[in-house]
Amino acid sequence: MRFITGAGASGARSYQPLATADTTDLRYWLHWRVGLCALWVLGCMSVAAYLIWRREGPGADRRPGGASYPDNPSAREGRRRPDGVLYDDEAWRPCLRDIHPAWLLAYRLISFFVLLSLLVVIVISDGGNIFYYYTQWTFILVTIYFGLGTALSIYGCSKFTDENVAAVAADMEHGTNYIAHGVAAKTAFDEHDGGREIAGFWGYLLQIIYQTNAGAVMLTDCVFWFIIFPFLTVKDYNLNFLLIGMHSVNAVFLLGEAALNSLRFPWFRIAYFFLWTALYVIFQWIVHAATPTWWPYPFLDLSSNLAPLWYLAVAVMQLPCYVVFKLVIKLKHCLLTKWFPISFVRG
Repeated sequence: MRFITGAGASGARSYQPLATADTTDLRYWLHWRVGLCALWVLGCMSVAAYLIWRREGPGADRRPGGASYPDNPSAREGRRRPDGVLYDDEAWRPCLRDIHPAWLLAYRLISFFVLLSLLVVIVISDGGNIFYYYTQWTFILVTIYFGLGTALSIYGCSKFTDENVAAVAADMEHGTNYIAHGVAAKTAFDEHDGGREIAGFWGYLLQIIYQTNAGAVMLTDCVFWFIIFPFLTVKDYNLNFLLIGMHSVNAVFLLGEAALNSLRFPWFRIAYFFLWTALYVIFQWIVHAATPTWWPYPFLDLSSNLAPLWYLAVAVMQLPCYVVFKLVIKLKHCLLTKWFPISFVRG
């Protein structure tokens, strides 16, 4: 893969990769390199499919080899829930009981509008070709996450208010004093009370997108700053505000979200990160099989003898990227458990 530099849309020096082979030629795809790269991709997808089938959802433990998790809330009391189970209130409540859900709503709303505005500016500046890149795919997914999160937070705030109104009415009816705003709703946060509602489709979708973004954002930013950026520096490429924003703002907002929300972070959902990356690779293969065009990332070019090593390296790199975010979540739990032992909500 070769590159040339020239004036970009913003007037700065940019790079344009040049195609090294005709990807529409059948002989290009019948090479041993393609078969080996396809093996890495299919291997990741197979592992992901098994993990999802085995662990996802409230019915996962009823599959072969698992202990059943009762549908009856009273029967679940005192039992440890499986990793694949998500409660409805976890999609919208903060990780501390003393924080009103409206604060998480405000954060998600601001993040959504900032990311959406940046995305619109980039499309206007550089055109639709930006969607050719994994970075933009992930950036769109992060934006969708905050949009969906905002909608669920609005629903959660409404539900939170209704619960408090009902609790006040019950206290007045029984002649008890209402101590503090939100106390009644806090009791529903206990892990083993047996009365918490299992999340619906949108709650699970939010959780899946959240953990997909966790790995994908780390991967895009690490690849850019540690692999692509040094190359661009050698080529005298001038970074602009939009390029820096696309490879930093997404991580900043997602880390802030992780610090505030109460969503769980089980290991098995790395499967969705695997599928997201594999989907992008397959998309690139389909596009190149239909059109002789350049590869957005040099290491995706299958004409190089090093292509299988590059594909394997990217596949392996997904693990540490996901681990980094997992460690951030663990650090958050350790600190909040120490600083706010009563207020911290343990998922």
